[in-house]
Amino acid sequence: MTKAAARRRRRRWGCLPRLLVTLLVLAAAVGWFWWQQNGLSSETISVTSAPDGFAGYRIAVISDLHGKEFGEDNEKLIDYVRDLEPDLIAVTGDLIHDQDQMAMVRPVAKGLASIAPTYYVTGNHEWAAKVVPELEELLEACGINVLSNEYVMLTEGGDQIALLGAEDSNGYADQMTVGELADQVRQEQGAVYTILLSHRNNHYDQYQQARVDLTLAGHAHGGLIRLPTTDGLIGPKRELWPQYTAGLYDLSYGQMVVSRGLGNQFPCFRLFNRPDVPLVVLE
Repeated sequence: MTKAAARRRRRRWGCLPRLLVTLLVLAAAVGWFWWQQNGLSSETISVTSAPDGFAGYRIAVISDLHGKEFGEDNEKLIDYVRDLEPDLIAVTGDLIHDQDQMAMVRPVAKGLASIAPTYYVTGNHEWAAKVVPELEELLEACGINVLSNEYVMLTEGGDQIALLGAEDSNGYADQMTVGELADQVRQEQGAVYTILLSHRNNHYDQYQQARVDLTLAGHAHGGLIRLPTTDGLIGPKRELWPQYTAGLYDLSYGQMVVSRGLGNQFPCFRLFNRPDVPLVVLE
């Protein structure tokens, strides 16, 4: 073999390691991106203001699923929530955003209801898709408790909590406000600790004015792309640098826990912001 031929052979084989490295890097990037969209995560959020009888009470927050399925019939999501061992499951809206997604509702609703008492309030997308009446009827048939501007009383260890559910503001124009619902609770139940399920994180001014003790919300999808020292890059109205998008916040009255949500509506995607099932533990 001549020297020139040997050099050509070395050059040809010399490209192979670089190609393999490039393919491995691309495969790792694709895998990481898939994990960002589909890898379930949870954080435990302690709330210390609840009545003593509810010490250790666990609430799993499901928000903004948007018709997404984690495994067949959402079995991975159901198993994940079951492993959190919640005493109550709060579904805070945007379960679906399209009529065509109704087929996925029954298995996920039955699965959640089999774990713990589950309560649901609407989000903006269910109203925009014009599916609320049939969706609420289906959820109730599957064992989910729908709270449509109403409340229920929870009792543990001799103490009580009022669990309020607010329909999203995309709903009926003349519907009861959060403040009116909270006033109704105080008139009928007196000075009782209140937990509100309401979809929109950016209505926190209404929640603090209503003097709700704890609000569970979603809507912002964690700001979609989470960067250090920020609350995300993009808000629900496509505004930059939104606030109150994930975790526990102290308001001027009461507190608010916001889920980063589970799904998205195309073409949105998540970065540094995996699908989220917050576990709120009352202390």
